[in-house]
Amino acid sequence: MESFDIFLVCPPGFETTLAEEARALGYAPEIAIGGVTVSGGWLDVWRCNLHLRGAARVLARLGAFRAMHIAQLDKRARKFPFSDILRSDIPVKVEVSCHKSRIYHEKAAKQRIVGALNAQGLSVSDEATLTLKTRIEDDLCTFSIDTSGEPLHKRGHKLQIGKAPMRETLAALFLRQMGYDGTQAVVDPMCGSGTFVIEAAEIAAGLPPGRDRAFAFENLAGFDRRAWDAMRAAQPVEAKPVFFGSDRDDGAIRASIANADRAGVAPLTTFTRAAISDLAPPESAPGIVIVNPPYGARIGQRKLLFALYGAMGKTLTERFKGWRVGIITSDPGLAKATGLQFLPALPPVQHGGLRIALYRTGPLP
Repeated sequence: MESFDIFLVCPPGFETTLAEEARALGYAPEIAIGGVTVSGGWLDVWRCNLHLRGAARVLARLGAFRAMHIAQLDKRARKFPFSDILRSDIPVKVEVSCHKSRIYHEKAAKQRIVGALNAQGLSVSDEATLTLKTRIEDDLCTFSIDTSGEPLHKRGHKLQIGKAPMRETLAALFLRQMGYDGTQAVVDPMCGSGTFVIEAAEIAAGLPPGRDRAFAFENLAGFDRRAWDAMRAAQPVEAKPVFFGSDRDDGAIRASIANADRAGVAPLTTFTRAAISDLAPPESAPGIVIVNPPYGARIGQRKLLFALYGAMGKTLTERFKGWRVGIITSDPGLAKATGLQFLPALPPVQHGGLRIALYRTGPLP
């Protein structure tokens, strides 16, 4: 397989932002629902898993064929070159979905694909960490391998999390939507387990998000450990310590410090216990304030939060002149309670069963 489609998965609403990141990495992305498609080979699969901060998963499209009925699926699946990609000593999990096709029975389709794999000397297990995804849509059967394994937000550093954690992948995409490029100061006054601050510091330091974790593609045929180790051996760049988190909860501050230390960015970050009313700008050029406050739908009662959002907006307006603010919430009314003037709305995204959105300001007057 010289070049093939690589599908980068993200929550619906983030496709354009992820496409921007893929473009910055040198790809020509095509936007689809729930992700973007780029073209490349296996080295590109490794590169996307290692470097993309916003993708949730990286799927390698192995190939496709038409199948109008179950016998045709069985015959063509047996001829598909699975053994070129999969190893006989590593079991694979098979997932099947059928949409708008004459083959509509997912269980029967899965049985045929499992039979085709077994016929090629490959083993199948529902507990396997390597997943072969089969999508049958409009009578087209497409095979993909989930090359990531564990979701990509699991960087391997954030072992301590708060009540409503922000996934690292979402944090990276929100930072990109704020125009963060690694050079600005970043402040999070409700930092929880430190996700935004740590993610911003990693970006500034040039640390690849996948540097310390394992991936499913390491269990595929043709994987070259030496080449992978060489790709992973990126040199960090010099960065300024301009990444600040605060929270009124002592446990959150302890967790943030520990997480930053595991991520290797402790020297770049400062975490302090402070309420919103005590928030003061750091001694740096104006940068970005980004905050993921409680929404009311999940923690506490909505009406009690209006005072919190109001106090936050007042503090930022009075003390953070020249800074740009990003507030993530599921509730437009709470965003409005800050009294801040927001730029045009961005598409909402799904997070923990809620539709959340980033409310951005220009530089505060």
